[in-house]
Amino acid sequence: MLNTIITGSGHFLPERIIKNDFFLDYDFFGEDGQKIEKPIEETIAKFQEITEIEERRYADDRMYTSDLAAIAAKKALEEAGIDKEELDYVIVANNYGDIDPVYRQVDSMPSIATRVKNKLGIKNNHCRPYEMLFGCPGWIEGMILAHHLFLSGTAKKALVIGADTLSRAVDPHDRTAMIFSDGAGAVVLEAVESDKKEGIISYDTLCDSLDEMDYLTNDESLKSDYEGSKVNIKMRGRKVYEYALRKVPALIKRTIDKSGLDISDINKVLLHQANAKMDHAMVQRLFRLYNIKEIPEDIAPMTVQKFGNSSVATVPTMYDLISKNKLGDHKFHPGDHLVFGSVGAGMNINAVVYKIPKK
Repeated sequence: MLNTIITGSGHFLPERIIKNDFFLDYDFFGEDGQKIEKPIEETIAKFQEITEIEERRYADDRMYTSDLAAIAAKKALEEAGIDKEELDYVIVANNYGDIDPVYRQVDSMPSIATRVKNKLGIKNNHCRPYEMLFGCPGWIEGMILAHHLFLSGTAKKALVIGADTLSRAVDPHDRTAMIFSDGAGAVVLEAVESDKKEGIISYDTLCDSLDEMDYLTNDESLKSDYEGSKVNIKMRGRKVYEYALRKVPALIKRTIDKSGLDISDINKVLLHQANAKMDHAMVQRLFRLYNIKEIPEDIAPMTVQKFGNSSVATVPTMYDLISKNKLGDHKFHPGDHLVFGSVGAGMNINAVVYKIPKK
């Protein structure tokens, strides 16, 4: 049978560390356009209590989303040990393209996938660059797309990258600016014939785009006379939280059920790192669907505390860190079953069950 296998991974986190005290000089406004008068220290402390975010990474002004993506991609290609000219697809999940660090101008033509192909120096003109615009679940959806391409016989090797520089897409007068960060993660996927089912063994995707359309959008600043970008992330936090808890655990359970496994067979649940409170709640609800109250302590690794929410980059970054034994005591073992899951603008949600191949 044909399996979709990760043969190499890589990530890039900018060196610039932004701690919460970075925001002490910020003026935050409410949805009513009025300045929040409570002490900024109180606002930051409440933010950290809810999200658990202590720091995040911001890209250097000389680096763009496509640069971060290319660095992560090179690492994945090196680990996979394949010739880049053998790639059939370069799939890049992102949300804003390359963003100018000064004027906040969004630039997505040519596509980030095309720019990454250029930065990698790929000469093969049959290697197709593909842009995956799917909100935070974009990297997982890129995995699902590559899997379909493999099964259809139109591709055998693909590079799937998630990269964003969301620090340049936030409203500096919106408290949610403290959530977002920059980063990139990448994997090489290969179609591998085997007599056993490994790699991607099940998946599911849902999109709710009626009343949910405005849960995560772009809009002008909360400060009426702000002279910066008019394209800023606007998140209705309570709506996103309620939607995620209602929809994501059920979709993950359905994906696990489709694989023929039980929650007891799952070794790790790698959720998009949106904010810690939401992730903790989603894991609790997932296990509750199986009538389990005691959740394994190491089932759901977390990176949001140190890296913030880098959107499409959070899951592949976490995967790469664990695969290289660089995320605390978390480890992968041959035969382990992983769940990748995410929720984001659209509103889109998806999940994949992945079995690490036995050597």
